[in-house]
Amino acid sequence: MSTIDRPNTSSLATTSHEPLASRIAQTSTAFSTDDLSQAMIDKVKICLMDFIGCAYESRHLPWSVQAMAIAESNKGCGATIIGSAIAATYGDAAFANAVMGHGLVREDMHSGSISHLGIAVLPVLLALAQYRRINGYAFLLATVVGYEVGGRVGRALMDADIARIHRPTGITGPVAAAMAGAKMLALSEEAATSALALGANTTLGFNQWAYTGGSEMFFHAGFIARNAVAAVMLAQHGAFASPSALDGAAGLFASLRKRESAAAVELFQGTPEILWVYHKRVPACNFAQTPVQAVLQLLRETPIVAENIAAIHVRVPRAGALYPGCDFSGPFTQILQAKMSIQYNIAAALIEGDVSEINFTLLNHPLLHRLLSLTTLAVDDDFTKVYPGQQGAEVIVTEIGGTVHRARLDDVVMASADEVRTRFRVATAAAMGTTRAAEIEHFIENLEHSTDVGQLGALLSKAVT
Repeated sequence: MSTIDRPNTSSLATTSHEPLASRIAQTSTAFSTDDLSQAMIDKVKICLMDFIGCAYESRHLPWSVQAMAIAESNKGCGATIIGSAIAATYGDAAFANAVMGHGLVREDMHSGSISHLGIAVLPVLLALAQYRRINGYAFLLATVVGYEVGGRVGRALMDADIARIHRPTGITGPVAAAMAGAKMLALSEEAATSALALGANTTLGFNQWAYTGGSEMFFHAGFIARNAVAAVMLAQHGAFASPSALDGAAGLFASLRKRESAAAVELFQGTPEILWVYHKRVPACNFAQTPVQAVLQLLRETPIVAENIAAIHVRVPRAGALYPGCDFSGPFTQILQAKMSIQYNIAAALIEGDVSEINFTLLNHPLLHRLLSLTTLAVDDDFTKVYPGQQGAEVIVTEIGGTVHRARLDDVVMASADEVRTRFRVATAAAMGTTRAAEIEHFIENLEHSTDVGQLGALLSKAVT
């Protein structure tokens, strides 16, 4: 799930006796262009394209429209909302863009932290790049740092049992985005520590939405981004927050009964976390990706008539079976319930022969409900042992005549950089026209040469309707 890249980061090591927020701030502020590999630069660009493409595609969905309505009622400083002519405050722009980037449920995924880090980090950096003139390398460094902090903290904190209640992105996102913003604005080590601590104090989000299909999932991303903008600006203006907010006796790790895990958090030891991020092929939950890909492999190998199916058996890692909403066979009243359900995604793929937004219009389809009634889901011990390094799944389809079709994938198949780039081009051209879309892509592809990343915001605004 990753391109292995090991930069020379030995000079970034810190001592473990300091509070965790201080250690993270020290390492983050020391991270420089000398530590920035070409693989990291390329990954930032693809993550940014994926985020922007998702935002354009989802801009007319209800949650996106609702988020933009808030921004429009608080018109402010001229920060850009993607695909809109609204001039918003920095916080409101970050809020709306984060919601839109999350709107398709196709955002980038970091399995080790069970988190979507791009929807937290990138809208904050885009907003702050219009708050202060920022060059391309500052943006690149900040993005890598943000993903690193969210990924490392998430690896130490998250497990399947915590994720049954707490939204992982709601815990990792605020610290990732706050540290990214502090890095990009070149805050001092002390100020960056306070920004990170303030971000930790805004961790949020429960996973009850997964059972009901509630829209709060989308707004989690918005709250994270808006709060991170506030945390960074407060720290810039001298606000002091507890250096022990992460690992103290009453800090973030203690609140999840994981205080002993804080000492293990070290940035840039081994493969940078941004290189572990993968891009989804289908607009559905992370844990539905591999099972659906197994179904599509079956369909490529042999024609399977959905009406002739007698049984469907699915095997996934324990984390996939336990994540709220993933092991759910209905009834489905909201699209988000369908996007989370492994069973729904498999049944819809067998009916449609592919996965697209059309699949999520089948909530009341009789054949879909018949397939759901035939589907069982189980935990696979072998998949569980290797997760999150690999995210496997197996799907076994038995036909009425007794013929058995089986596909077992050891890992999720990620969308390639070319696939991400292609869907970004399609979405951007549809929203902005081909000329502007080409300008946006050119800007991102040459990001390291930019002297003012805020210009990207101007390119992203004023949609063609």
